[in-house]
Amino acid sequence: MDVSTAYAFDNDSGHAVEQHRCLSEAYDPVTFARLAGTGVGAGWSCLEVGAGGSGVAQWLAARVAPTGTVLATDIKPHHIAPAPGLTVLRHDVVHDPLPRNEFDLVHTRLVLQHLPEREAVLRKLVRALKPGGWMQIDEFDISYGPVLLAPDARAANLYETFLAAKEKAFSTAGGDGTWGRRAAASMVAAGLVDVDPVPAVFPWRAGSPGLELLIHHTHHLRDRLVAAGMTDGELAEVRAVMRDPGFRASSCVVYSVRGRRPA
Repeated sequence: MDVSTAYAFDNDSGHAVEQHRCLSEAYDPVTFARLAGTGVGAGWSCLEVGAGGSGVAQWLAARVAPTGTVLATDIKPHHIAPAPGLTVLRHDVVHDPLPRNEFDLVHTRLVLQHLPEREAVLRKLVRALKPGGWMQIDEFDISYGPVLLAPDARAANLYETFLAAKEKAFSTAGGDGTWGRRAAASMVAAGLVDVDPVPAVFPWRAGSPGLELLIHHTHHLRDRLVAAGMTDGELAEVRAVMRDPGFRASSCVVYSVRGRRPA
């Protein structure tokens, strides 16, 4: 694989199941609480873009049952579990069309930050909403995530080196790990109203879902992290740092942004 060009996380990788599990455990509570705030319920038509293998599509299908529908799309959708009222579609959101004026709710999490075409994709998703329909975008700003306590200065520096290498790997692949902070402005520019960005950060310690996700990334993104300057020895060391009972860090910022298409 040419690590300079492809989407960073491959659903065909042997690491994909653990990636989806960690993401769900860490971030489903934020996503579900915000989605519930849209009023999504029976009879709604929903679109989940880049569904991966998380439970978001299944959660939505349960909310809109028995008369609503959920369309879950992904470029590699084979990890999406079936559920009543849920349709799964192989779909490239950059290049493939979407129906217009079709959905009461469109949701995507941690997808647009990886796409160089994110602004054009956002406008496509807005057009897919019915007038009055809701959009929710959940994205990171990975530029924030300080060490709060570490066993020693080397451990703190190694963790910060790892985060910088990860940000470089995303950037090299065409992503923007800081786009979450600009998602609200992009949604306004795309024509949405009542845009409401809510940032969240979480305290991390050994065993926290977010740190388990980062430990997983040292394996899943190994080739990209090495290309960004890290060694296998350093990756092993930073795994030990994140498992140290005395280590504390803040999560990156998670922005959950809602907006509505004008009625």
